[in-house]
Amino acid sequence: MRSGNPALNQNTFEGLRTYNSEAMTINGTVNKTAMLLAIVVLSALYTWSKVQSIDGAASAMPLILGGLIGGFIVALITIFKKTWSPVTAPLYAGLEGLALGGISAFYEAQYPGIVLQAVTLTFGTLGALLMAYRSGLIKATENFKLGVVAATGGIAILYIINIVMGFFGHSIGFIHDSGWLGIGFSAVVVVVAALNLVLDFDFIEEGAEQGAPKYMEWYASFGLIVTLVWLYLELLRLLSKLRD
Repeated sequence: MRSGNPALNQNTFEGLRTYNSEAMTINGTVNKTAMLLAIVVLSALYTWSKVQSIDGAASAMPLILGGLIGGFIVALITIFKKTWSPVTAPLYAGLEGLALGGISAFYEAQYPGIVLQAVTLTFGTLGALLMAYRSGLIKATENFKLGVVAATGGIAILYIINIVMGFFGHSIGFIHDSGWLGIGFSAVVVVVAALNLVLDFDFIEEGAEQGAPKYMEWYASFGLIVTLVWLYLELLRLLSKLRD
């Protein structure tokens, strides 16, 4: 099994088979994913309201930075301590929601209506790919997985290089450019992020089939939220470039 999502790799369910009633199920994973999404939305609304307040960005920035840094740390803990996921997954959702709420508010202030468009496209993509996967229209073959993982890795390396260059006052121009090259790059990233959802569906199904422990429902839901957050942010970037 392969996945471009760092939370769901080929060793995710290795050695976790259980034979009792407390095994991972697809329905259980769906329910926990809904819970995590609700947490993300509620915490995002809180930061959004902070940006809209009198203090504006000044009161929201600590929440945004805390959400980004805290979310990253909690995500790493969750990846290395899967048994903690019933606690760390909701915590990650709350922290990530704080960051997303502030980021979304800033985008909305500059491009009115962009957040609703990005949210609609995110969940529309999720629903369309889920139907395509369940119907067999899209199959997570080994070649498909290898291609998506390679593309995801390439994008991650490019982003890391761009971050490092940023410390020296430089950047990879087309990542932020609103011209056709920049729009094309963002479109490719959105497609790759969306295709990672197919790999996540495959891993969730595989975990249920292998009888993974019940706590893996939280872990699998966490992995799916990671992909959805990435897809949403990339859609915001793409839509903002199209507006420009």
